[in-house]
Amino acid sequence: MTPSLASFQDAFVDALYGRAPHDSRVAAMAAQPGFAVYRNTVFQGCVDALEANFPAVMRLVGKEWFRAAAAEYAAQSPPTQTQLLHYGNTFPDFLAAFEPAESLPYLPGVARLDYFWVEAHSALDEAHVTVGDLAAASPQELERARLRVHPAARWRWFAHEPAYTIWRANREGVDVPADLVWEGEGALLARPSSKVVWQPISIGACAFLDACADGCDLESAANQALGREPGMDLGHCVSSLLMAGAIAQVEKRPPMA
Repeated sequence: MTPSLASFQDAFVDALYGRAPHDSRVAAMAAQPGFAVYRNTVFQGCVDALEANFPAVMRLVGKEWFRAAAAEYAAQSPPTQTQLLHYGNTFPDFLAAFEPAESLPYLPGVARLDYFWVEAHSALDEAHVTVGDLAAASPQELERARLRVHPAARWRWFAHEPAYTIWRANREGVDVPADLVWEGEGALLARPSSKVVWQPISIGACAFLDACADGCDLESAANQALGREPGMDLGHCVSSLLMAGAIAQVEKRPPMA
């Protein structure tokens, strides 16, 4: 990209977002009545994209509230790509600081899970490890093996609120359970086939996946999981993650000399 083209594009974005453009050509364009129509169309597209990417949030707060918040977000955070499939990656953080959402402390977590769905849905296709694949390895091989997390897997431990239960109910279009216990929860989203699936997971399972994603071997990942959740059934944890399609590969390493 030539400097002059980059400067023109920067000025165009400034005009689009209401800032004084530093390019006379863009200033002349912005003065035309049609530019306001174009600006409104761009913002409408951003709001529509956010509505599509955050359906559970919109169901919780209502369409009018959501679109007003989305418009404010769009004014602060213009898209960085022409395709809006992934637009809104910072929307959860925006909601965490959004004053009208102060009485909804679970809303950023629900938004994060909505965006996890977008990421899981659009992640690269890749095979996943099965329980049988893991059982075929010897104990010596498994001790130092690394479990590589699947590209579509997304997980999070929400320490202060039942964000997963609230998200799941609104994602599935049902009522939040009347007996909901206000405590921390973990969530895992994966795509074992062509469809994104979700399930609750424990704090130990989240720690296990964190360790695997950091490149730890199986023994170290197990120790970190047990450190967060002493007494957890590690075998059941690993089996459930494999069945969910959260692991893409067992990377075996030679035993230490």
